[in-house]
Parts: sequence; structure tokens; C-alpha cells
Amino acid sequence: MSHPVIGIIGSAGAYGRWLTRFFQQRMGLTVVGQDPADPASLSPQALLQAADVLVFSAPIRHTVAIIEQYVTLAGGREARQLWLDVTSIKAGPLAAMARSGAEFAGLHPMTAPPKAPTLKGRATVICELRLQHWRGWFEQLLQALEGEYVRASPEQHDRVMALVQAMVHASHLAQAGVLREQAAQVGDLASLMPFRSASFEMDAAILSRILSLNPAIYEDIQFGNPHAGDILAALGVQLARMAQLVGQGDEAARAAFRQEFLLDNRQAIGATALVAGNYHYERIGYLLADLAGVRAISVHLPEDRPGSLRELLQIFEREGISLSSIHSSRTPEGEVHFRIGFETALDPERLQQAARAIDASGLGRILEIPA
Repeated sequence: MSHPVIGIIGSAGAYGRWLTRFFQQRMGLTVVGQDPADPASLSPQALLQAADVLVFSAPIRHTVAIIEQYVTLAGGREARQLWLDVTSIKAGPLAAMARSGAEFAGLHPMTAPPKAPTLKGRATVICELRLQHWRGWFEQLLQALEGEYVRASPEQHDRVMALVQAMVHASHLAQAGVLREQAAQVGDLASLMPFRSASFEMDAAILSRILSLNPAIYEDIQFGNPHAGDILAALGVQLARMAQLVGQGDEAARAAFRQEFLLDNRQAIGATALVAGNYHYERIGYLLADLAGVRAISVHLPEDRPGSLRELLQIFEREGISLSSIHSSRTPEGEVHFRIGFETALDPERLQQAARAIDASGLGRILEIPA
């Protein structure tokens, strides 16, 4: 089916809203929604009647029960439908969908709803279980989403997520707890940032990200994954062993620390992965250094067309200003903008003059410029 009607359960949530925009704007499809938080949305019965594709975008703790409700309500009508879910846990939701007569698959974008219109560059897990009639359309959907796809069984997905999500989130939440406890002696996070290493800055960014978003999501990732408890216990054992050795403090403890936590782990991870990861770390470090520069401007190019960036750079060339870095990102509103860095020795008035020239040209809009 080339133009199915999309029904989103959880349409008022953050991912539900993002999916609605995606299906409407990128795929040109009709979208209907059902959500208790939206009194104007359809009832489950009406949604089942109207939609060809159902997308479950509900909180993790409620997803299985909601799917089971739709299995009961569908009464066989679902045989013509495709059911999808976008939750962070897969075994339970997909087992519930398997009790329906629908074709179904699971999607897990490894990101919060992005500001970008697609999942381009984002890892996305696919649990593809029962697809026949809908296979062609499903592949069109993946192509439109533009994700970086990896396929897994529901069980493999949940075991991996206990490491990739639950362990990582727990590590940073534990760091946040230590920072909270130590704040009276050393100051809060903001006061620590002047002392930052690249590693600390990255960790601070991650824990800040976690604490800025919906707490229920992070709670459900821990409590909804049946493998998370074992992984967190294993993490606790490793930290306890490290604390024991550091507390012991003698040469034997140093030798054990070196062997267990450095040499054994280096061998286990492997040279190829270490080289790639270390290079990735260095790239992020250079990016953070560029973004910390005090001589920079941020500019939005409203016209997304070939040659716009070249015309912008020609303004700096006419002003005799050399660039030290240029990075693109998105504003909170989703606009693409460029942050252009310059050497610290650049006269601020010359930078202000270039900014005025950009504004006067009509080519771009200055978003930020330091005083």
C-alpha cells in the first residue's frame, strides 16, 4: 500500500509529535492519533477503524498493556494492518503484538526525538518478525527515515540495551549523585567546569542531558528491562573491586589494578576497537575546543541552496578575516546554523563589522556574536 493512513498511539508524547511531523511532511501521509492526554484524539476503536499502520509510541511501562488492549479490541480487523512500536524495550511489546493477527516489527531509534526531520546518522535497531504484504512499504519507511540500521532479535536487543542504555545512564546518574554529595566541598557542576578535561566535559554533558529530559523515560529504561538489574550489579562489583584496590594502596594493589582494569580490559576490547574509539575521542575533543573559542559567530542561512555557504565565506574573505573552524548544528527550533570560529587575536570590531555585512547582505541572519 503506497499511501496508508498512519495511526499513532501516544500521539501527544514527544516521539508521537515527531512521528506525526515525519509521516506528514516527509512521506505525505495522513496521520490520526490516540492519546489520553489529547481529548481531541480518536478513541482506540475509531483508530483501529481508520488506520492501516498502527505505531505504538507509549511509555515503556504501559506499552505491553496498551498493545494487549488493541489486540482485544481489534477482533481480527488487524489482519490487514501493520503494527510497529518505537519503545526502548522489545521482548514484551513484540510478544504482545505476536498475539494479534497483524504483521508487525519493532523500531528503536537510539535517540530522543531529534530536531532534524529524519533519523539521518542515528543508529536505529530493527526487530523484524512478521512481514509479508507490508515488507515493501516497511523498506520505504526505513529509506525515508534515513537511519543507520542494525537488526536484532527482541531478546538480543534487550540484553544489549541493558549495556548501551541502562549501564551508561546508571553510571552517569551515579556520577551526578557523587557531584551532589561533594558540592559543599568543591562547588557545583558549573564551578567545576573551568577545571574540565575533555572526558569530564563529555560526562557532564551526558548527565546534564539525562537530567534535562523526561525522568519517566530513564526510570523505565532501568526498571522495564529484565536484564538491567544484573548489569548494574556487575557494574557495582567492578567499582567495589576498584575502590578496594585503591583503598589498599600498596604495590600489590597497584599491580592488580593495572592487570585487571587496564591490561585485561585492553586485551578484551581489542586493538581495532581501541584505535577507532581513541580517534573518535580525539575528534570530539577538538570539536569541544573549537566550540569553547571566544571569537565566533553563529549564523543561519535561510535559503538552503547550493552556494549559500560559499557566498557567506566570501564575505569574510572580502573583510580579510581568516577562519579557524566551522561547524554546523541545529538551534532548539530546528534551524541549521553555522558556528564559525576565529583566532583569539582577531579585533572584535572587525568581527562585528563582518557580522553587520552578513546581515546587510540578506544572505544570512546572525544568531549569536560575543561582545
